[in-house]
Amino acid sequence: MEFEDDAFVLAARAFGETGAIVDLLTSAHGRYAAHVAGGASRKIKPFLQPGARVICRYRARVSDQLGAVSVEPVGEGPAALFDDPLALAGLAAAAAVAAGALPEREPHPGAFLAFEALSAALVHQEIWPAVFVRYEAGLLEELGFALDLSKCASTGAVDDLVYVSPRTGRAVSREAGDAYKDRLLALPPFLLSAQGGLSAGDVGAGLALTGHFLESFIFGPLNRPLPPARLWLLDRLREAGRL
Repeated sequence: MEFEDDAFVLAARAFGETGAIVDLLTSAHGRYAAHVAGGASRKIKPFLQPGARVICRYRARVSDQLGAVSVEPVGEGPAALFDDPLALAGLAAAAAVAAGALPEREPHPGAFLAFEALSAALVHQEIWPAVFVRYEAGLLEELGFALDLSKCASTGAVDDLVYVSPRTGRAVSREAGDAYKDRLLALPPFLLSAQGGLSAGDVGAGLALTGHFLESFIFGPLNRPLPPARLWLLDRLREAGRL
């Protein structure tokens, strides 16, 4: 089995004295783990940081075997964010969420495109945390757990949608939900429309929303917690006053 594809590095760990096992999110083939010969070397190791974009060439004798991969860097990758630790934390969290949520060897082109969009947005300090929320919502949709924010689950109204049911992921209007708001999740306007605007507290509400469903629908059933890198990101955003 052989293929060549665009990919983002999600994680890498040392293997043996000189090699590494890398976890890749490919454009057409989904998430793949593979061995990189010389992956621990000074020449290759910088290209295996979470979020780095590469062209990968994968090969394996049989389809269910751990294959070997060679990587060729594309662009600056994480190095472009070297002076922005918060954005680097966002990139690491995005990679960790994808690595934990996506099944291996199952094509998910939407997940690749979402990661690509987030990577491009990380240079824009004011907006990327909101894009991160959209990225996680996109992962949920790609995995079959899309939030239904089109109308109120109770009344069918399409206006003044301000809550989400934590059980169903469906929107709830202010009128229908105010009496139960302590049991509902807040719905920030930017998730309804690109023109929804971004106010104080919206990013925190968005991360609470996507985090709840990632935990309930994906990580929980796998008996895994949300990735530590995501929790670290929330701490950093909180310290920076961005939540």
